[in-house]
Order: sequence, then C-alpha cells, then structure tokens
Amino acid sequence: MPTRILLIYHYPLVFQALKALMEGEGFRVMGHQNSPEAVRFAQQFQPEIVILDFELPGSGMDCVRQILDVSPATRIIVLSRHAEEFRVREAVAIGVRGYVLKTRTADELLRSIEEVAHGRTYFSPEIAHIVADLVLEPFSFRGSARRATQLTDRERQVVTLIAEGNSTKEVAARLGISVKTADCHRTRIMDKLNLHQTANLVRYAIRQGFIEA
Repeated sequence: MPTRILLIYHYPLVFQALKALMEGEGFRVMGHQNSPEAVRFAQQFQPEIVILDFELPGSGMDCVRQILDVSPATRIIVLSRHAEEFRVREAVAIGVRGYVLKTRTADELLRSIEEVAHGRTYFSPEIAHIVADLVLEPFSFRGSARRATQLTDRERQVVTLIAEGNSTKEVAARLGISVKTADCHRTRIMDKLNLHQTANLVRYAIRQGFIEA
C-alpha cells in the first residue's frame, strides 16, 4: 500500500505542484487548503504523514497540535521559510518530525518523506545543528516546566489519567477515544518527556501539579 500523505498548503498553485510531485513518486496524496477541514480529515483517515505549510493563515503551530491530538500516530513534516532557532525549537517541542525550508529543492522534500516514513526525523541542513543541540539537552525535573509546554491539552489529560492509575483501556473509555489512539498518546508522551517507566510519569505528573501526591 502506498504511503498516505495529507498535504495542507494555502496557495493553490504550490499545492497542485507539490501534489503532482509526490503522486509522481507513488505516494497517495490527500489534500486540503483549509486547515480546520484538514484537521477533521486527519481525524477521519489517520494519514501516515502530514505535510503542512507552517505559515498557514492563523497558526500552523495550532494546526499541528490539533492534528496530533486527533491522530497521534501521524508524523508531521512542516515546510517553512523561517530558520530561526526559536521557531525550530517550538516545532520540535510540539512533535514535528521533519522541518524543510522552502528555499530547498523538491528532492529534499522527497528525502524528508522517506526518512520520516521509516520512523526517523529530517531537518534541513541549515537548522540541523539546532536539533542536535536539543537532542543533547538532558532531561531533568528541574527543567520540566519547559518540557510540560510540549504536551497538548489531550496529552495532559492522558498523563493525568495514567498518573491516577487508569489503564490504557480505561483512559480510552474516559476520553471517548479508541484504545489504539490512547496507546499512541501514551507512547508519544513518553517519547517527548524521555521517560521509560510509568512510575517516572507519575512523578512527573505530581511535580507538574497534574495530580496531588
């Protein structure tokens, strides 16, 4: 089965060009130019990859958060004209798996899709050093206030329910989502926070004030 890609881009001419490029490489491209509709589409079809214009009218950042909230297993690549460190850091913090500058070539976009589709990440060479610095930063509870901002509202709900002792099945029932979706949320949370045991997640929730000790 070809990789399913949801393309979200505001400008019709660029949208059509990118769609044709990816379909020419054998990908199945589903697209939307309206971000609210795209979020609903992502919830319905759970695409493997989303490629998103980070400069969407409104907020590309909000669109990323909303898509990961309703389709947590989806891997997101953003296209952006900005290479500033704070923007890259924000994108990584909310769960973006690829960041391709709009000044790069079509070949680089295709390479980013290939990397992300295989569970890796991809960042344009101009910003790769920023991401390397983030990877080297150790996790500590003293810095957990900054880390907490990485979590979406839904992920905070999941953390709270897990910390209160609910199983994945119970979390799913409480939030009205599937067990698979709840499990994907749990996995993404543990990856974001660099935690490997439920006990550590409970301690994190207490330190963040999600639950009382």
